[in-house]
Amino acid sequence: MKILHVVRQFAPSVGGLEDSVLNLASIQRTQLGIDAQVVTLDRIFSRDMVLSEREMIRGIPVRRLPWRGSTRYPLAPSVLSAIGKFDLLHVHAIDFFFDYLAWTRFVGRHDRPMIASTHGGFFHSGAYTRAKKIWFETITRASIHGYEKIVACSRSDAELFRKISGDRLVVLENGITQEKFRDTSSASPVRHIVTFGRFARHKRIDRLFALLAELRRRHPAWTLVVAGRPADLSTDAVLAMAADAGVTDATRFVVDPSDDDLRRLLGEASYFGSLSEHEGFGLAAVEAMSAGLVPVLSGIAPFRHLRDRTGVGLLVEPDALADAADRLENLHEAGDSSLRRRAMDGAAQYDWVDVSRRYVDLYRDVLSHRAA
Repeated sequence: MKILHVVRQFAPSVGGLEDSVLNLASIQRTQLGIDAQVVTLDRIFSRDMVLSEREMIRGIPVRRLPWRGSTRYPLAPSVLSAIGKFDLLHVHAIDFFFDYLAWTRFVGRHDRPMIASTHGGFFHSGAYTRAKKIWFETITRASIHGYEKIVACSRSDAELFRKISGDRLVVLENGITQEKFRDTSSASPVRHIVTFGRFARHKRIDRLFALLAELRRRHPAWTLVVAGRPADLSTDAVLAMAADAGVTDATRFVVDPSDDDLRRLLGEASYFGSLSEHEGFGLAAVEAMSAGLVPVLSGIAPFRHLRDRTGVGLLVEPDALADAADRLENLHEAGDSSLRRRAMDGAAQYDWVDVSRRYVDLYRDVLSHRAA
C-alpha cells in the first residue's frame, strides 16, 4: 500500500504537527509494511532558506514543493504533480492542501481517495476569529465532501468538526514515541518547571513567567526552563516577557534544543508548564508526562481531557495565578511520591505504534469500500 502524507511543514521543522507526521510515517514504513512518503513545502516558515527538493528523513522519502502567499495559507498547486502513484492521500491539518485537493477532486483533476487529520483545525489563536468561523462554516464544510474520512486528533477537535463532518468523522487521538523521554525526570521532587515547544503567542508563555513570579513569592527556590524555537514570537520577545515579570534570574532559555538537550532538561525538573489558549492535542504535555513530570496546564478542552483520562495534572486559570501558585506550592509540599509514576503510566496510554496501526486499518477500510 502506497500512502502519501501531505503536510505543510515537516522535519527539519519542529512542532506538534511535524512530529506527529514524522512518527506516523516512520512507524508505518518500519513496522507495518506501508510505503509511506511525505510531500511538504520547501521552506520552514520561521527560517529564510529553501530546502532540497528531495530528501530521505528517518528512512521516509520526502518531496518538497515551492509555494507562495502567506504562511497562514501557503499556496502550492504543484501538489497535484506528486499524488498520481499513491493508493491514498492522507492530508494533515486544515489549510490550502486540504481545500485544494478536495476541490480539484470535485472537478476531476484527480481521483485519489483521501482522508484528513484535523490537528486542531486552524483555531490556534483568537486572531481573525470571525473570519475563521465563516471560512469553517462555508469553505471547510464544502471541502470535507472531498474526503472519505475526517480524523479528529483530539476530543476537542471531534466536538468542533462533528457538526460539519457527519458520519465521515472518526476520533483517533495522536500518540507519542514512548521511548523518547520516558522516565527521565528528576528522581526526587524539585521546585523546577520546564516548558518546551514553539515560541508562539497562543502558548501564552508570558503567563508562565507571571506564575513563576507568584511561586517565588511563596518559595524562592522555584525556577523555570523555557526551551524551544521562535515562531511568531522571537527569542528577544520571550526574553523581554521574562524581564517584564521580574524573573529573568530564575529562568533559563534554551533555543533550538535537540532531543538530547531536552532529555537533560527534563532530568532537572519535576513539573511541566503550559498555559496555552489553544492546542489541537497537547503533544508536549503528554511527552513530559512520559518523562515523569507533573503537568501544570490551562483549562482548555484538550488539557481537561488529558487530566481526566490520566488522573494526573494541575489545571489552573491563567488569570488567577495567585491561586495557581498556592495550589502548586501545596502540591509540592505534600510530597506525593506516586505522582511521578502515575504521570508515566498516564502517558503510556498514548502510543504511536497503536495509533499507526489504527490508521492503517482506516486506510484499508477506505480502499475496500472504494474497490466495492
